[in-house]
Amino acid sequence: MDIPQSDLDDLNERLDRTRWPDQLPGTSWEYGVPLDYLRELTHHWRHSYDWRAAEARLNRWPQFGTVIDGATVHLAHIRSPEPDAMPLLMTHGWPGSFAEFEAVAGPLTDPRAHGGDPADAFHLVLPSLPGFGLSGPTRDTGWEYRRIARAFAELMARLGYPRYGVQGGDWGAAVSRELGRTHPDRVLGVHLNLLPGAHQTSAPTEAELGALSPAERARTLASWARHQEWTRERQGYADIQSTRPQTLAYGLTDSPVGQLAWIAEKFKEWTGARERPEEAVDRDQLLTNVMLYWLTGTAGSAARVYYERAHAESAGRPFAPSATPTALAVFPYDNFVPLRHIAARTDNIVRWTEYERGGHFAAMEVPELLVGDIRAFFRSLRAA
Repeated sequence: MDIPQSDLDDLNERLDRTRWPDQLPGTSWEYGVPLDYLRELTHHWRHSYDWRAAEARLNRWPQFGTVIDGATVHLAHIRSPEPDAMPLLMTHGWPGSFAEFEAVAGPLTDPRAHGGDPADAFHLVLPSLPGFGLSGPTRDTGWEYRRIARAFAELMARLGYPRYGVQGGDWGAAVSRELGRTHPDRVLGVHLNLLPGAHQTSAPTEAELGALSPAERARTLASWARHQEWTRERQGYADIQSTRPQTLAYGLTDSPVGQLAWIAEKFKEWTGARERPEEAVDRDQLLTNVMLYWLTGTAGSAARVYYERAHAESAGRPFAPSATPTALAVFPYDNFVPLRHIAARTDNIVRWTEYERGGHFAAMEVPELLVGDIRAFFRSLRAA
């Protein structure tokens, strides 16, 4: 990456000319990102954040681009110094990017240098989802998670990896699971830190609850309450991205503060943060993630994955079963904490680990926990 200085100058000029809205007195995050907080974060972005330093760090990773099914696919391909390393495809979601894996890449590719067992090493493939960041914008319709999974299967074949593991959260979880389901001959195992559709989405019946242990019954009721709260209070972003992503794109592509607010809110609500996102994720990491959307102008293109999924022929149907060995790392502050008895209906769950901290952006929030869980899961598959 070598972003033109003119793009950074334009960003700074726009930040200097931000037109701020009002805010009702006595309100906070319940109405959206608070004005005082966003002013403070924007000041840090304008005067303290260093994109060139972030760019240099990311450029230490070998990066490539290719065209698959008419779409540009950007990727970082970080080969381990260990010759017997396992290939691992890690896929981000929205509003993430390939940069969210910065803290886990070293320990996964070179465990020897990070106090780990060299037998746990991986060759990492970190693509940007089509339409996101350096893989965007997409130029045709239909780029939902199943088409992305087909493209990533082709990507791994082009890289010369006949057998590999996959890992992901958010949209990356849907893509990773689909890869395991459709290519069990290639995918050794699927490691997820979110499983779409594995929470309680309707009122549980007495018969359903009666078949569960007391602990799982309590989790099911909590999951249903959380789903109701989500539908009532938190689903607006997905509704607009699923229906009118183009309209949204004008505001987010023209206003850097608008783009910042749209993403920063999720780093507050989907993590263990109480008052501000940086309680869970370093604010410069957050800003680097935002920059990958802003500098590439892909707010609308990335949002389209929601539209394509909502309007796909298979929309609303249950996930088809997957027989590929699957692991779930369950973090308590994620959007939807999965329920094991629901996950087991469609997936071959061979490892299920619940943690006491961490949320949606596990690779940034609790990288050591995520690394340990990935290592442990694939260690069992290496030995099989």
